Amino acid sequence: MSLNFFRGDCQHPPISVQSFGLCDDQNGTKAYPDTTDSSTWIAEVKNRNRLPIVFTAIDKCIIEDHELPDKGRCDAMLTTSDHLYLIELKDQRAEWIEVAKEQLVSTIELLLKNHDISGYRYKKAFACNRKRGKFAYIDNEENLTLFRRTGFRIDVQAEVVVV
Repeated sequence: MSLNFFRGDCQHPPISVQSFGLCDDQNGTKAYPDTTDSSTWIAEVKNRNRLPIVFTAIDKCIIEDHELPDKGRCDAMLTTSDHLYLIELKDQRAEWIEVAKEQLVSTIELLLKNHDISGYRYKKAFACNRKRGKFAYIDNEENLTLFRRTGFRIDVQAEVVVV
């Protein structure tokens, strides 16, 4: 099955504000960006340089629930001309990090299978959780292995900084 991770019908118009949120209502609908109600944000995107960032819904749009049932998928992708960030949004307390990492790695593999993303300078995957604030636990050896294999690093935090 061929997937187009850059389908326009799954994208929101570019967002160029310094800070906005990423939301997932956890009710079977797709994730979305928000610039007004920070109480709904699971993660915050810090965009100090006000770059135009395109939000793409992956789960429930690029990959529908009935497609690839054996493959995990993350919630969203953020892109600029230089950045490609994959985002998994969680709103739970227990045992979420491994599940989020598995979803991100599966999405990275699908993305690499379907697209040449060598033109992106910055590639990261973020596991974000509203219930867990600022922290960054990820095994360094595991992260290095993933980076060597895919070109992506994974961060576990609720703040996505676009540099």
